[in-house]
Amino acid sequence: MDLGSPALGAIRRTTAVDTVRARISLAVELGMLIPGQRLPSSEDTARAFGVSEMTARRAYRMLSDEGVVVRRPGNAGGTFVADAPSVGTVVEIDAYRADAAHVHSLIDQRAALEAGLATLVSAHPSEKVLAQLEALVDEMGSAPDWTGFRTADSAFHATLAEASALPGAIELHHRVSHELYAYFIPYRIDYLRASNEEHARLVEALRSGDAAAAGRLAFEHVAELHTSMYIGLPPA
Repeated sequence: MDLGSPALGAIRRTTAVDTVRARISLAVELGMLIPGQRLPSSEDTARAFGVSEMTARRAYRMLSDEGVVVRRPGNAGGTFVADAPSVGTVVEIDAYRADAAHVHSLIDQRAALEAGLATLVSAHPSEKVLAQLEALVDEMGSAPDWTGFRTADSAFHATLAEASALPGAIELHHRVSHELYAYFIPYRIDYLRASNEEHARLVEALRSGDAAAAGRLAFEHVAELHTSMYIGLPPA
C-alpha cells in the first residue's frame, strides 16, 4: 500500500451522513451502544467523527426513520438507541466490513510506528510532554462518553508522535492515524476506560526512561485493535 495515499477503501464511496449512520448502527449491532442508551448531542458526535453538526443531525434523523434510534422531545429528551433497534436497515455497514483487510493493515502500520516513536521519546522525555500526556489520561478517565474520550485519545497519540521531533515520522503517523480513525465506531465508556489504563502505563514507562517497556506497551496498545475494533468483535 502507498502510505501517502488518502484512499479509504470502500468507505470512501459513502457520504459523510452515511458514514455516521453506519458507524452508529454498527456499534448498536455489536452491543457497544445498547437499547435505551442516550446518544451524545449532534454537536459532540460531529466533533468526534470529524463531520459538520448538520451532517450529524441528518444522520440522527435518518437513523430514527430506519428504526435504529428514537428521538424524544423535552428537557429530558434527546436521541436514544431504540428499545428494539432494527438490524440490517443501514446497508452502508457493508462498506466497513468490506474494508476489514485494509483496517488490519492500518493497525499493523500504526502499531509499528508508535512502538518506534515511544522508544525514541523514552530516551529524552520532556516534563512538558509528560505533563500533557498525563493531563490527557486524566481527561479520558473522566470523559462521560465516547465522544470526549475520542477527542482526548487522538490528542494523546498525536502528542506522543510530535514529541519525537521527527517531521517525516510525525507526518506518516498523522496519515495512518487519520485513515484508521475513519473506521472507529462508538464504544462503551467502561470499555474505553480499560484502554486508558494502557495509556497510563505507557506514560509511566516514558517517565522512567524504560525504552523497551515503552515500545512494547505502545505496540501492544495499538495491535490490540485487531480484536477490539469492530473487525474483531462478534455481533451482540
